Amino acid sequence: MVNAPVRVRFCPSPTGNPHVGLVRTALFNWAFARHHGGTLVFRIEDTDAARDSEDSYNQLLDSMRWLGFDWDEGPEVGGPHAPYRQSQRMDIYKDVAEKLLAGGYAYHCYCTTEELDARRDAARAAGRPSGYDGHCRELSAEQIAAYGAEGRTSIVRFRMPDEPLTFDDLVRGELTFQPENVPDYGIVRANGAPLYTLVNPVDDALMEITHVLRGEDLLSSTPRQLALYKALIELGIAKDTPAFGHLPYVMGEGNKKLSKRDPQASLNLYRERGFLPEGLLNYLSLLGWSIAEDRDIFSIDEMVAAFDIADVNANPARFDLKKCEHINAEHIRRMDVKAFTEACGPWLKAPFAPWAPESFDAEQFAEIAPHAQTRVTVLSDITANVDFLFLDEPATDEASWNKAMKEGSDALLTTARAKLAEAEWNADALKNAVLAAGEEHGLKLGKAQAPVRVAVTGRTVGLPLFESLEILGREKTLARVDAALAKLTA
Repeated sequence: MVNAPVRVRFCPSPTGNPHVGLVRTALFNWAFARHHGGTLVFRIEDTDAARDSEDSYNQLLDSMRWLGFDWDEGPEVGGPHAPYRQSQRMDIYKDVAEKLLAGGYAYHCYCTTEELDARRDAARAAGRPSGYDGHCRELSAEQIAAYGAEGRTSIVRFRMPDEPLTFDDLVRGELTFQPENVPDYGIVRANGAPLYTLVNPVDDALMEITHVLRGEDLLSSTPRQLALYKALIELGIAKDTPAFGHLPYVMGEGNKKLSKRDPQASLNLYRERGFLPEGLLNYLSLLGWSIAEDRDIFSIDEMVAAFDIADVNANPARFDLKKCEHINAEHIRRMDVKAFTEACGPWLKAPFAPWAPESFDAEQFAEIAPHAQTRVTVLSDITANVDFLFLDEPATDEASWNKAMKEGSDALLTTARAKLAEAEWNADALKNAVLAAGEEHGLKLGKAQAPVRVAVTGRTVGLPLFESLEILGREKTLARVDAALAKLTA
């Protein structure tokens, strides 16, 4: 049972193209918020000046809009906890760090990298945990002064409790972390820059986030955040500790975690290929969740109505591009034909379309669209499916020509051409004409129509042939059959 009001956050870093795993996290947070009538906070974690960029920031916002995610607080929307970019909240983090130091929850650590490495190596050799050993936890004033005299700089470390930490993960159930496995950790760099380990939970606390739904890769940081939350509550900075739920890994090829380097990981790839946001999100929702055991296709509204974080599976989910394409194709089939026609628009002009702009005929496309809608997997497929209508000559590749134009194809095409020329120009009559031509040459329709299809469309497979011929028109159809015959008899 989730108590209202629900407040969740999606907080990506603007570092390159959005990753489909990141989109899955955004989807689950958005669906959770919408299911419970709660608030989605969109926050930008842009404290890494070396990796963050304004282009990536703008791309994140554009991607969220394309996917159909709306947010209640954040960039372009505002809200009571502004600003929502971490780079604009540095004074807040500095103030919190000072309060943690003053309250004894954190301390300055003067250990050098070389000293830390040496002690870690020694701990490993002795079979002990190799995390930070608390060397600077209880420094005297004299020791601090001596380090200062040496010119050493210090980071700020948070003081972890010397007791187990247990919490109830919304996805994985009860989890316990032993203190030896969660040592004191850095929250502020030597140059004064706050680390993710501080800024993320501080923002969650100040923005009153009630549920943190994030990737499994961040699970190991949760006990640190639980301890920090306790300190923030005692200092009067936080009101409550949020509930945590860690979403399963998205796996790629070879059962390895899908990384940004994997080609199928980039959200831009799916936009460029013409996936529908609804189709892509439908598939991504299946990476760890299902609406029912025997149902894969559903609308986003149906997902929101059914979504329960308790139903998320903790096991890794494998990304299957073929299944993703199949689900997208099903969503294309479900579109109103007018909406499909409009959605194809970008792929019917430069740089995708190989025909001259003036060759495009909107009325012809509107006629062919219902037939194409049942064939395409992604919207970009439309270009190759309808190019025969708008090119001066069909784009015939050698392999298709050789496959269709067997011995006797010239005789068949000659007969077919004569019967097509005499036929009424509608799909049924055109089919009967080619059927009759095939019968004269001892061929069934499938064999008889193959040379006609390649002569007219340039391809061995494609949209329904006779409807295509009807839309192309008598003059162009016969001219293309004549051109094929000239090539065969040359």
